[in-house]
Amino acid sequence: MKNQLAYLEAQFDKTLDDLAAFSRIQSVSDKNFPPEPVLESAEWLKARLLRAGMQTAEVITFPGAHPYVLAEWLGAPGAPTLLLYAHHDVQPPGRPEKWLSPAFEPTIRDGRMYGRGVVDDKAGAMIHVAALEAWLSTEGRLPVNIKFVIEGEEESGSESLGAFLEAYRDRLSADCIVLTDTANLETGFPSITYALRGLVAVDVEVASIDHPIHSGMWGGPVPDPVMALCKILSRLTGDDDRIQIPGLYDQIRDDQSARDRLAALPFDEARFREDAGLLEGVSLSGEADRTVYERLWTRPALTITALEARPLEGAINQIIESARARVTIRVVPDVDPMWVQARLIEALETSPPHGVQVTTTPKSVGGWWATTPEGPAFEAATRALEKGFGHRVAFIGCGGSIPFVQPFCDVLGGVPALLLGLEDPICNAHGENESLHLGDFKKATAAAIYLYDELSRALGKNT
Repeated sequence: MKNQLAYLEAQFDKTLDDLAAFSRIQSVSDKNFPPEPVLESAEWLKARLLRAGMQTAEVITFPGAHPYVLAEWLGAPGAPTLLLYAHHDVQPPGRPEKWLSPAFEPTIRDGRMYGRGVVDDKAGAMIHVAALEAWLSTEGRLPVNIKFVIEGEEESGSESLGAFLEAYRDRLSADCIVLTDTANLETGFPSITYALRGLVAVDVEVASIDHPIHSGMWGGPVPDPVMALCKILSRLTGDDDRIQIPGLYDQIRDDQSARDRLAALPFDEARFREDAGLLEGVSLSGEADRTVYERLWTRPALTITALEARPLEGAINQIIESARARVTIRVVPDVDPMWVQARLIEALETSPPHGVQVTTTPKSVGGWWATTPEGPAFEAATRALEKGFGHRVAFIGCGGSIPFVQPFCDVLGGVPALLLGLEDPICNAHGENESLHLGDFKKATAAAIYLYDELSRALGKNT
């Protein structure tokens, strides 16, 4: 790998320039943002992949969907084929006043690049662009065949993924999937993710009157819908922080080997608290008899992700007519997410205080995913990451949901899926001041260079 790594080193500043240019494109896939920048992002990526040496690259669109990019290099007959995945769309920028530098003007400070999408997931795509180019520019070939899929609407729910997989199933066959959109345990600590939580979301609205009324003239006998909503939400969890849905915990997979694997990982509570931004005196929540990693990755969690009634600014002494919230539950193996959504709706609607009107709206259901991190592909990935990072590998779960993983695994008939990534605990993905550790970016690209070679040896003849 000497020539490829030397090329990576020599071109690294240009790679950072490319990442910055890529991240300046405001490819927000949320429906409230214009679609043109997402297409611009796809076209930029297509051109960059062709410049890197891919044999083909094309932008693929569906009616009403954001574009995919599909690229191929199939010049290694008899060698294994890898299907690489990343996404080029990003989250909305959030609150401008909270950014220390503009969200779409990537800025380097103290060894990190700051900007929306720099780590989630434009760096994930650029890792492979740079690794592919290093191989093709120095050797003129790759040790494996590559099919590269870069999605344009992962951040808005991958709504067109099923149509894409159905339409291009014949072109997606591969011996291994490499999905570059997850996290590392710590900065500099390479990790392979083998479990993902699913996600259920339900909106709830509580109403008690048909128009706002004076809180002094009517307060007391007239139920306050905001208070009623708070009472409904508060009964969703108990004093022990367990979710109050009967039968939920009976479904959870009891995997002692997974518990042992997580117990062996290093954990620093003080650092965890600092990285999370916990205020002084705030204790950790969740099931007290479970480790923090278990609570994060293998146990369900309920979160209120939106709560609205009347803004403080402009508020007057009124009982307002309604209040709304979005309730989410992270689900884990072997819990049925559709069952959870139905039981959550039931819990929200049952016995409303003072008979207030409760309206629920199911928003989304996403399943969990888990695999056993064993076999030649995982061994090859472990070797590649250890070479690239100079550090042992951790096998971890992910508390978040990545909806594309299971569909890809299904369409490829259960081939190994390697979930790798660049996020670290302080990267603030999805938040203001999202950032990428540049040292880890270089190490991850080196690891990708090694990965192609290691997988060619592990999965088939190295031609």
